[in-house]
Amino acid sequence: MNPVAAILPCGTRLHLQHGPIDLIIGADGARQVAFDAAEARFQTVLQELVRELDQLRQPMTLERALFVGRIARRMARAVRPHNLTFVTPMAAVAGAVADEILNAMRQATPLRRAYVNNGGDIALHLAPGETFTSAMASVEGHDLGRIKVASRDRIGGIATSGRGGRSLSLGIADSVTVLARTAALADVAATLIANAVNLPDHPAITRRPASDLQDASDLGDQLVTTHCAPLAQPDIHHALQSGLIVAEKMRDAGLIRAASLHLQGESRHAGPSGLTGQQNKRTLLNA
Repeated sequence: MNPVAAILPCGTRLHLQHGPIDLIIGADGARQVAFDAAEARFQTVLQELVRELDQLRQPMTLERALFVGRIARRMARAVRPHNLTFVTPMAAVAGAVADEILNAMRQATPLRRAYVNNGGDIALHLAPGETFTSAMASVEGHDLGRIKVASRDRIGGIATSGRGGRSLSLGIADSVTVLARTAALADVAATLIANAVNLPDHPAITRRPASDLQDASDLGDQLVTTHCAPLAQPDIHHALQSGLIVAEKMRDAGLIRAASLHLQGESRHAGPSGLTGQQNKRTLLNA
């Protein structure tokens, strides 16, 4: 199957798809030049990843840090700071692909604003004075607020992970959204923070080995969450606090700028100015 490229009916966004990779791309500036560059770079992305897939699915260690492809190297760089916990470079794959396509666009032409959305993991470029707003939503589609960033915030990546998303999760978070310097950094951080929103051995949570659900999962036989029944308020608080501790450590280490954690109607936020608003109408300002 060859890569597919199409301009969406709105006329201002490009859709690129190849196998499991599905991108929505927008650009303000020399749009067609940027789109041509994105399409050209996209032609070999999947093949590059497949060539090193076996190694990319292995747990990250300092000894297993050498990769050939540019995207694989982006994945390894994003994951390497977390190598003391279980994580494979695949935790950063969606963000790294988005970063690589955005980089090709920026190398081809100056742009005022551009984004590459890879299934909700977004690589972002904002020239001075530009802003970008994105919505946060639960798996059920409930509004969880807005993310608003400006060029001065130096945010280059927005990523979301959690139970019920495209990937398997060790935790029970409905969603965790992270802002970071790159999409790859945001991607792996969102994955690990979502894993940390958890209640080990809780009877309300159903888990199965990842290998039972996905034959080639990089998680192997680790238990992933398949169902979480309604929890008592103290349990929700404990699970979210566990994730928040991980998020704050990442922020203190300079790996992320902000994070928003959600579980069964409750939220926690890590960031320099946090999230403000009422109930589900929250906006991240000056993250």
